[in-house]
Amino acid sequence: MKNGKQPDPGVLYPVPGYDKEIYVKPAVENPNIQVGDFTYIADSDFESHVKHFYPWIGDKLIIGRFCQIAAGVQFVMNGANHQMNCVSTFPFYTLEGWNMAPPAMADLPYRGDTVIGNDVWIGQNAVIMPGVHIGDGAIIGAQSVVAACVEPYTIVAGNPAKPVRRRFDEELTALLLKWKWWDKSIDEIDALIPVLTSGDLEKVKQAIISDMG
Repeated sequence: MKNGKQPDPGVLYPVPGYDKEIYVKPAVENPNIQVGDFTYIADSDFESHVKHFYPWIGDKLIIGRFCQIAAGVQFVMNGANHQMNCVSTFPFYTLEGWNMAPPAMADLPYRGDTVIGNDVWIGQNAVIMPGVHIGDGAIIGAQSVVAACVEPYTIVAGNPAKPVRRRFDEELTALLLKWKWWDKSIDEIDALIPVLTSGDLEKVKQAIISDMG
């Protein structure tokens, strides 16, 4: 291991002497936010990036392992939605003095949990809208607004974000989704770094096949 130290997903600051990048999991206090080991954000705080996250709505933000979240990223949750099946979208019930009871949950747009896979890179100032599912290995371009689900190992960009290209061919994508390197032990992942960081994709395929036996 580097400098004789083993990676520790429980530390808050994984870069010695630098407090503007944190592992997210040990920083989270909200029980409706679930984050996997080694996912980091380029900031000293995470929960301020999760917007309109009201406990009475009941939605969850679920993020996998080894995700890379750039500065300025926002996760917009279902509490941001207004009632749209009526004449006015104005939320009278939330504001003092207006004689309106809260609408039934069935009358509010609800898109479910927001789920981010493993090894997802979310570029600077991207906005992830409520209920979006982003697959393993996807890349979200900077400044993108992601309002639809993203397939694994796909690059998307723009407002609204649209597919730019698939990262790999179907064979390698299928192997990666079956291999699930992020679920291996720290020692196994450390030994696999030459494979994980190689640009020779044919050799990568053979290494994955060999590792899976």
